[in-house]
Amino acid sequence: MRAAFYEQNGAARAVLRLGEIATPEPGPGEVRVRLATSGVNPSDVKSRAGINRKMAFPRVVPHSDGAGTIERVGVGVPDSRLGERVWIWNGQWKRPLGTAAEYIVLPAAQAVPLPVSVGFDGGACLGIPALTAWQAVMGDGSVAGKAVLVAGGAGAVGHYAVQIAKAGGARVLATVSGPEKAAHAVAAGADHAINYRSEDVGARVRELTGGRGVDRVVEMDITANARLLPGVLAPRGTVAVYGIGGPEAPLPAPFCLFAAVTVKFFLVYDLSDAERTAAIAGIDRLMAEGRLAHAVAAVLPLDRIAEAHEMVEQGRAMGNVVLTIA
Repeated sequence: MRAAFYEQNGAARAVLRLGEIATPEPGPGEVRVRLATSGVNPSDVKSRAGINRKMAFPRVVPHSDGAGTIERVGVGVPDSRLGERVWIWNGQWKRPLGTAAEYIVLPAAQAVPLPVSVGFDGGACLGIPALTAWQAVMGDGSVAGKAVLVAGGAGAVGHYAVQIAKAGGARVLATVSGPEKAAHAVAAGADHAINYRSEDVGARVRELTGGRGVDRVVEMDITANARLLPGVLAPRGTVAVYGIGGPEAPLPAPFCLFAAVTVKFFLVYDLSDAERTAAIAGIDRLMAEGRLAHAVAAVLPLDRIAEAHEMVEQGRAMGNVVLTIA
């Protein structure tokens, strides 16, 4: 099969190659998906560069997200799944072959039915961004009637988080870095977009919440934003942390103690079975109701994978970068 791969860590144009590799066969309980699209995430870029993990296998076909059609099933998987349109999660997590290829083999549960109303480009956006957003927003229960602050509300995860929180009945505030991103977040459902480069985030949050603060923060970089918590979080509020920007995050300990706040870290790759089941069900319901838009910033062919990695690495895409697998 045709695939993109790398055999050492390094810059995208230096290490990413295209070529023919063996087509995998499904084992018991597995399916083989003919991929139509592959989603590029920041974690994929960091893994290729060797930032968050070094080479775990001699050759890596990157990317955990993608969408396509089941075209072969292993023993124990019903034939009724043949021809099913699906989206993929954890495609390249703890395995060498991800979605930047014509085919992927993985456990049947990791190929989730994709509604006919959603294209394969949208399906390639779901895995890491949408599952992360759902867990961050809904992982501690309903947000109905609550105030939620989404850090980076125009990003791939933030865009989904804004929609999920709004659909859940929350009042949604989002931080952004400029007018274009503010418009993007508001279009997704944010009640207010706060430009953290030109506004005092804490003061603006307090103004918008009558001085109380928000009940929940969806945090993309606790390393950079921990200092903001006293200004934005209500007593007994919760911070759901899905990302870090450095080795240490100095929390404002007195505030956290006396306000009895909860700071929860989670890794989307390692959700519990119950958490993932709930997230997939919730995402599926919102898609069925037509309440989940997918922000596809760019669609490139597989042979431009290095360019796609650079777009993500340099933050040049407002939304998801998707590769088509011809």
